[in-house]
Amino acid sequence: MGSFKTAYYLSNTRSKRNKTPTLMCLNTFLGWHFFSLSFKSLLRLNLIEGNATLKTAAVIVAAGRGERAGQSVEGPKQYRRIGNQAVLMRTLATFLQCDALSKIVIVIHADDKALYQAACPITDPRILVVTGGPTRQESTQLGLLALAEDKPDYVMIHDGVRPFVTLDLLGRIISNLQPSSGVLPALAVSDTLKQADTDGMVQKTVPRAGLYAAQTPQAFPYAPIFEAHSKALKAGLTDFTDDAAIAEWHGLAVTIIEGSADNTKLTWAKDIEMANQRLNNAPSFFPDVRTGNGYDVHAFEEGDFVTLCGVEIPFDKKLSGHSDADVGFHALTDALLATRGAGDIGTHFPPSEPQWKGAASHIFLEFAVKLVREAGGRITNTDVTLICEEPKIGPHRPAMTKSLAQILNISADRISVKATTNEKLGFLGRGEGIAAIVTATVVYPGEVPAHEDVL
Repeated sequence: MGSFKTAYYLSNTRSKRNKTPTLMCLNTFLGWHFFSLSFKSLLRLNLIEGNATLKTAAVIVAAGRGERAGQSVEGPKQYRRIGNQAVLMRTLATFLQCDALSKIVIVIHADDKALYQAACPITDPRILVVTGGPTRQESTQLGLLALAEDKPDYVMIHDGVRPFVTLDLLGRIISNLQPSSGVLPALAVSDTLKQADTDGMVQKTVPRAGLYAAQTPQAFPYAPIFEAHSKALKAGLTDFTDDAAIAEWHGLAVTIIEGSADNTKLTWAKDIEMANQRLNNAPSFFPDVRTGNGYDVHAFEEGDFVTLCGVEIPFDKKLSGHSDADVGFHALTDALLATRGAGDIGTHFPPSEPQWKGAASHIFLEFAVKLVREAGGRITNTDVTLICEEPKIGPHRPAMTKSLAQILNISADRISVKATTNEKLGFLGRGEGIAAIVTATVVYPGEVPAHEDVL
């Protein structure tokens, strides 16, 4: 209301200095104009905040065979790689960044389960994968049906082969949702349109005023669009080209908002080739390489073995700790969490909680690896340095490397395990414990600076 107060003050002070009717009317108009803008802004803000508190889900339809794109050893077009990432994974990554989504249903073909798992190795709890039907319309209905048990307030429906959808577009769609109408992102048609007969002869020029090219995601209040799909299916109507058409048939209003020129659908083989070139050749595309460091130390106590990097080594002592005190795994866990800015091992597994008493440290490391992968990260290497006077580490290095390779899912040549003494200096030099220093490198999906909308 700040602008209203300012306008009201200026209007009154100026009118006192100059009582002419024209200026008084102008001042009054300006005051109400600013008030109107402020009121609309507040109303808009409340609407956005209101929608943010409602439950919104997404259905990504990816069960098609992509016949127009031709055959490929990679499978249907949603599994072909662009910019070294499957089309569907690139699409899904944007939806995973949208915190407003409570559930993301991915509809795939019954034959594509292995392809999906390889293309989208994500374990986000919001994701639900279901099997689709013979047509896009039936696949969408099955995706909506999967949400019926825990009904959202709104649902977005998106083509899995539109990988350049942006988080900004998702936000604008959500902010425009209403309980009584859907939202359709679209672009005004700019080309001249011609209508032709079956022989390809031009019959007439179609006026383009008021014509739009529809995009996805198209969003609707969940109950009405689910009812519309169900009724269309029962009526045997399968020729709708998109969900907005079904909404129109059902009598559900749909509001058009401006779409994105980048939000293209990959239909032909040439589309996929151009998308791949676009990503690989974008001059402002930066790989997101992150390095994390971890350090841990534990003292000795009475025992008969120590656990280091998942390997039990016979010894006349053991390491003291709330868990199994594996300093190698603990330091590596912290290093991986650092690449996500996700705190440290104590943040997620507080030693004050009894459930972690004596726990195997591979649990902590596997958790960190999962966080990295959910963000699309790829662990490229790790360097582990164990600092102790004894026991001897060298004979156990191959077993430690194997243990790390299995958990990190990387090859042995990307893992370095080495040891050093502390030259008899300090508590480590006196043989009172073991320390570990670890570095890990993770490559996350590349980013584009905000001032360049390349993707």
